[in-house]
Amino acid sequence: MCGIVGILDRKPVAMPLLKKMTHTIRHRGPDAENWWIKGPVGFGHTRLSIIDLSERASQPMQSEDGNFILVYNGEIYNFQNLRLELQRHGYSFFSDSDTEVVLKAFQHWGAGCIEKFNGMFAFAIWDQHKQKLFMARDRYGVKPLYYYNRGGLLVFASEIKAIIQHPEVNPRVDIRALNEYFSFQNVFSDLTLFEHIHILQPGHYAILDRRDKPALDIHQYWDFRYRDVEHFSQEKIYVNEVRRLFEEATTRQLVSDVEIGSFLSGGMDSGAITSIAARNFPDLKTFTCGFDLSDVSMQESSFDERRKAEFLSNLVKTEHYEVVLKAGDMERVMDDLVWHIEDLRVGQCYPNYYVSRLAGKFVKVALSGAGGDEIFAGYPWRYYRAVTNDNFDDYADKYYRYWQRLIPDSYKPRFFQPDVFPEVWNYQTRDVFRDVLGGIMRDDSGKITPEDYVNYSLYFESKTFLHGLLMVDDKLSMAHGLETRVPFLDNELVDFAMTIPIKYKLMNLREVVRQDENEPGRKAEKYFQKTRDGKIVLRNMLSQYIPGEFTGGIKQGFSAPDATWFRRESRKYIEDMFFRRKARIYDYLRPATVRELIEEHFNDTKNRRLLIWSLISFETWLKHFIP
Repeated sequence: MCGIVGILDRKPVAMPLLKKMTHTIRHRGPDAENWWIKGPVGFGHTRLSIIDLSERASQPMQSEDGNFILVYNGEIYNFQNLRLELQRHGYSFFSDSDTEVVLKAFQHWGAGCIEKFNGMFAFAIWDQHKQKLFMARDRYGVKPLYYYNRGGLLVFASEIKAIIQHPEVNPRVDIRALNEYFSFQNVFSDLTLFEHIHILQPGHYAILDRRDKPALDIHQYWDFRYRDVEHFSQEKIYVNEVRRLFEEATTRQLVSDVEIGSFLSGGMDSGAITSIAARNFPDLKTFTCGFDLSDVSMQESSFDERRKAEFLSNLVKTEHYEVVLKAGDMERVMDDLVWHIEDLRVGQCYPNYYVSRLAGKFVKVALSGAGGDEIFAGYPWRYYRAVTNDNFDDYADKYYRYWQRLIPDSYKPRFFQPDVFPEVWNYQTRDVFRDVLGGIMRDDSGKITPEDYVNYSLYFESKTFLHGLLMVDDKLSMAHGLETRVPFLDNELVDFAMTIPIKYKLMNLREVVRQDENEPGRKAEKYFQKTRDGKIVLRNMLSQYIPGEFTGGIKQGFSAPDATWFRRESRKYIEDMFFRRKARIYDYLRPATVRELIEEHFNDTKNRRLLIWSLISFETWLKHFIP
């Protein structure tokens, strides 16, 4: 696990500049820092040593003939099998690292090598003879890769803060991305809040041929494809197959030359992963973040899952550590947190920062339960909102309205400043939303079933919400020199999970379809709240590892009780930021509207915790990144 930096320029790359850019992301790889320059091309690398701790695995790594130069961030969990395959093709190896396997896999298979990789990765390879750069990112977007490409200058890096160290890159706000962020609390396109800086999308690779044209030629090599396939006649056979694949995936991701730990919430996903890992490591260390709930609302009274985590730790005999957050801990960490996240996405994440900091004191690698909800349908109250539709367009419009998490289109003229709004209006987030759904493969017959609509929703959320979560998890773990691994996002497990019929994931779909849309309150009360529905086949499988009270429980997200804290202990912090001085956000947003929305939360007429978090994040982001 590492941080990577690269420059392709019109003139020779200066070593002091390359070192400055690389050093900016030293937190991603505190064990070593190295560089390679030849004329107008330069690569930098910071190393977190996990597989093959020797100098032989150092980067940037060159092929024996000196032609190919690689910078790579990630882990290829099937690298040992690929190494054997490459040896049969006549390749020899000077290290025991997966890095060298990536390099020689590209030498042998070219761009096709990425379809053989089961793991998380972002890497770049420079071919000196062909004067061609190849960059790629893993299927799901576990590892980030950003780039700036203008006027004959290409700069790429694991984090944007390295790119903006280049003197030709002037950080400015991209209003289009800002529009996406305050619509979805996420960015669905390849934009970032930094103008002219893009993210290479998951499942994509890019080629820049210096002898041909300066533009990046971007290709998609993989995409999610959810569909019902009747592999087996009985649910228990699906359960057994998921168990086999889950155990193989978790075991595969235990490969390491350093100690591995595991995040352990009170949920079933992390509990099952920990159970398998503890079989292999008797002294496995586990980490939980809890919350002081001495003065919170009834709705947030269940947010602290320490008791459940402690029970699971005792059950599988781990060495367990906890951090407990209270009101005020958000304020303490916001500057560091936003500096590390830089590419603002999804909701409250400071608990992730604290638990990653805790884990980073003990281990270099931690297993995470991320991905289980998105792959196995863990949010039924969201899917059920859009299972009865007139047609696909009706579905898309309905789901778009739901996913405007912060500011709906109708409110944007009041929300954005008058000189900003025209650019907002010219960039329609409805079109961005529809572009995501454009990748869905629909039945040519035109007959779309409720199961199809659920699969469309799974596709959409895997492409957007999951990606946002992965980006945040990467930044906040790597801020502490910690690699996070996600067993649920194993290629073989995901490929099978995408084909499991919806009837084995959701128990109440048919009842939702049959109910009367006009029946007051019933639908919202019964199906749009937390339920014991969702990922049924996974619950049944995981019950073989942990007790039924965990697999049969209500879905509980990892969140602090911020709705209450924002009204009470954190209120002065929010008022000082947005009520008593001219905040930086008011260059883009209308002060009266922002304060009105915050007051609605203070008065408990609306729960605006997600919006307030986003306002605080954006204000802090402007302070750190925009002159």
